[in-house]
Amino acid sequence: MNIRDLKYVMAVAETGHFGKAAAQCFVSQPTLSGQIKKLEDELEITIFERTNRSVEITPVGEAILTHARSIMEQAGAIKQLAQAHRDPLAGPLRIGAIPTLSPYLMPLILVPLKKQLPQMKLILSEEMTDTLLERLHRHEIDAALLATTVEKQEFGTLPLFDEPFWVAYARDHTFYEKDQIRLRDLNNENLLLLAEGHCLADQAMDVCRVKERQTRGEMADLRASSLETLIQLVGAGYGITLVPALAMRGSWTTGSGVVAQPLAIASASRRVSLVFRHSFPRRAALQAFADVITDNLPNTVTLAGNRKRAAKKKRRKS
Repeated sequence: MNIRDLKYVMAVAETGHFGKAAAQCFVSQPTLSGQIKKLEDELEITIFERTNRSVEITPVGEAILTHARSIMEQAGAIKQLAQAHRDPLAGPLRIGAIPTLSPYLMPLILVPLKKQLPQMKLILSEEMTDTLLERLHRHEIDAALLATTVEKQEFGTLPLFDEPFWVAYARDHTFYEKDQIRLRDLNNENLLLLAEGHCLADQAMDVCRVKERQTRGEMADLRASSLETLIQLVGAGYGITLVPALAMRGSWTTGSGVVAQPLAIASASRRVSLVFRHSFPRRAALQAFADVITDNLPNTVTLAGNRKRAAKKKRRKS
């Protein structure tokens, strides 16, 4: 058994197909199939159940896969350790981010990141929270920018900032005449939500004290998959919605017929954090990446407690 064999097992488990796995590993299918068969013979177990139509991993195969991922990360850690000895901030950093954060945060940090950490290669993916956590567990990304609390023991968290929610409404809405919008003002309003799976939808429901989604009527059919589409529905007069503060820098803020203002509700915010595996060896790279984020945020958000203290120390030194 060697690391190459484990890499082949991981590829088949990921793709569910020997041919696709072989292409991913840049070997021929007979070579990959033969090596996995040799591994199964050596261990005297069956890792994959093969039929003409599918490839399914067995329960013992799943257990082996868990160890294989850990071994591959440790092998990668050896390479990264050597690299870190030369330059701890050099090399690729695979970051995932949720769709309601990435389009608004990345424009703020990409140029500063390139200037301050020129040896770091950012590899960015944008997916919903559950998918990112699964990819993080499977060692497919190194860390994830999330806006929900993660309590799994295998993950650590770097709190970054608290992002308030703003209420968005059509220009001819009665809210336009209000100096402050409070919780009671949201009662009986048509609250537009993102489709299920987006953490922003759950957070909006929590802020507005909505216990469950509507299942009947016109509002039950209005489920947008992006914040931009939700804003278009607001502009067309279908209802109101909540938007995170960084999204106020989006292109929709001009010419959309939509007005937004902060909510006068103390709890109307979300905590954005960088979530990572405890086993990830390049902690200095994550810290440096987090520093670039918090150094380039607008004043519409508030730094998390530890970040706030670090920023004050930095200002005193300068």
